[in-house]
Amino acid sequence: MHRSLRPGAAIATTRSIGTLIGIVGVAAIAMATPVHAQSFPNRAVRVVVHFPPGGPVDFVARALGQRLGDTWKQPVVVENRPGAGGVIGVELVLRSPPDGHTLLLGTSGSMAVAPAVSKLPYDVFTDLAPIALVVINPQILVVHPSLPVRTVPDLVKLAKSKPGQINYASVGPGSPNHMGMELLKSMTGIDMVHIPYKGTTPAMTDVISGQVSLLFNSMPSVLPHIKSGRLRAIAVGSAKRSPAAPDVPTVSETPGLQSFQYTTWYGLYGPAAMPKDVVNQISAETVKALNQPDMAELFASQGAEPAPSTPEGLAKFMRAEFEGWRKVIKAANIKL
Repeated sequence: MHRSLRPGAAIATTRSIGTLIGIVGVAAIAMATPVHAQSFPNRAVRVVVHFPPGGPVDFVARALGQRLGDTWKQPVVVENRPGAGGVIGVELVLRSPPDGHTLLLGTSGSMAVAPAVSKLPYDVFTDLAPIALVVINPQILVVHPSLPVRTVPDLVKLAKSKPGQINYASVGPGSPNHMGMELLKSMTGIDMVHIPYKGTTPAMTDVISGQVSLLFNSMPSVLPHIKSGRLRAIAVGSAKRSPAAPDVPTVSETPGLQSFQYTTWYGLYGPAAMPKDVVNQISAETVKALNQPDMAELFASQGAEPAPSTPEGLAKFMRAEFEGWRKVIKAANIKL
C-alpha cells in the first residue's frame, strides 16, 4: 500500500525540484558563457618575430613581452622566424591554435606593403586578428658623407643633375625602405638606382663604406653611425621631428613635399579565429603596458614612439596604410 504525500510535503518536493532545476540552469548558463579570457594565459605565450634577433622589431617584442609576462604571471617567449619577407613567421602563427598563446608582432612591411606589392599565401585582412598597434618607428634618410648634400633640396637638385647616377640601398625589393625611397622619387621626379640587399646589415655596410650613396632606414640602426660621423642625417620621414633626433628636419618641411610621410610600425596580431574576449584582453593589457612612462622612455631611446590602439583602430590604420602604399607601387610601376 502506497503512502500518500501530505500537501506540505508535496509543496516542499516541488520546491526542491525547482531549486535543482535552477541550479542546473545556472550551471548551464555558466558553461555557455565565454571563459576564454578568464583562463588566458594558462601557459607560456609565444610572440613570433619575422626578423633575426637584435634588430628594432626584436627589441620591441622583448620589451613588450617582458611587461606582459609580468602582468600575466606567465613567461612570454620571443621566437625569431625570419625569411621569405615575413611569410615564414606569419604562416607559423596561422598554423597555431587560435587561443592567444601564439601571437605575431607584424610590421608595416609584412602587413601593408607586402600584400600591396605581391601575392601572398594568405590574406592579412581575413586570416589574422588585429589586436593592438604597438609603436610607430620614424625612418631617417642618411647619406655617405662624401655625397655633397645636407638637405632634401640638395639631394633633389643633385639627383636631377645626375639622373640615374646616384644609387640607394634597401633591404630588398618591396621592403618599406624601398617603398619610402620610391615615394620620394615619385613626389620629386628624380631618378635614382635601387640596389637591393638581403638584410639591414649588408645594406648599412655598403652605405657606410661609400659603395652606395644613401638609405632610408629605422632610427636604431643608424643613430650610432650618425653620432660617429660615418653617416650624415638628411631628414626623417615622419610628419613631425623625432625626439631621438630633434635637430634633423622632416622631409615634409621641404617645400612641395608637405604631404610626405614614411614611417614603419609594428602591431600585435593573432590567428583570425581567436575568441573576441581574448583579443580584447590582450589588447587592453598591451595598451596599459605601452602607456606606462618607463616604456615610452625605453622606446624613445631607440627612436620608436608608442602608439597603442584598439583592435578596431589597428584594423583601420592597417587598411589605410595598405591603400596608401598600393598607390605608390602603382605610380612607380613596381612589380615583383
